[in-house]
Amino acid sequence: MKLRRYIIITPARNEGPHLRETIESVQSQTIRPSRWIIVDDGSSDETGRIADDAARAHDWINVVHRPDRGYRKSGGGVIEAFYEGYRLVENESWDYVVKLDADLSFAPAFFEQCFNQFEIDPALGIGGGAVCLKTDGKLQVEASGDPPFHVRGATKIYRRCCWNEIGGLLRATGWDTLDEIKANMLGWKTRTFNEQFLIHHRGTGTADGVWKNWVKNGRANYIVGYHPLFMFCKCAARLFEAPFGVVSAGLWYGFVSGYLLRVPRNLEPDVIQYLRREQMRRLLFRTSIWAVR
Repeated sequence: MKLRRYIIITPARNEGPHLRETIESVQSQTIRPSRWIIVDDGSSDETGRIADDAARAHDWINVVHRPDRGYRKSGGGVIEAFYEGYRLVENESWDYVVKLDADLSFAPAFFEQCFNQFEIDPALGIGGGAVCLKTDGKLQVEASGDPPFHVRGATKIYRRCCWNEIGGLLRATGWDTLDEIKANMLGWKTRTFNEQFLIHHRGTGTADGVWKNWVKNGRANYIVGYHPLFMFCKCAARLFEAPFGVVSAGLWYGFVSGYLLRVPRNLEPDVIQYLRREQMRRLLFRTSIWAVR
């Protein structure tokens, strides 16, 4: 029997302009989730009301309302909200847990097609669709330069066995890289399903601004445990990526300031050792999780 019992957890903060489209997409799925927990993370707009309306219409939708902390907590805030919803379903029977953003829309067969990929490959632990922006009526992949093992944080599907083995998510910036590193270290595969598209109605990082977004990404690389040499090469490779100079400078500043400010980081030596070994293999043009295998 095919195992397709899944739950969705959606942290949402001030997503009033887009949440209805996400709700319509989930409602129309050919395989409906067992539970969908929408976590209103202290929104000051109509997000909470829209979510409550959906919950009244569907008994498989539940809403959690968190108080407004008074500011946007980039990176870690979304995972705090995620776990606020996860505690409601962690002891229930499910085969996949999905972290899904509240500003996405996708085709009715999206989850069915994603689960087909998991069923084809029992070693696949984490997967998700290709996140796209619509420009002039055409879809364009939002981050085409991501490494092959990476699945965008906006849409991540975890097989339960893999979820249990990696011990859930880091409650800080960098969570959506550390999960994949740990999964690969433990023998799981992680990848994006490039044929399954989701439309992102608000580009990644736009809420924080370009500079803050890249600083956040650099800080995430520090927290996860990137090798300094690999990080330097990464920044050098992005020198001419638009907006020119900002990407590299933001990444490097976020990374180096992590050391200077003594920001707490991932303290799992075996994971850091594995990550840095793979990064050095990549720099030496050897097979690694950064190269298609």
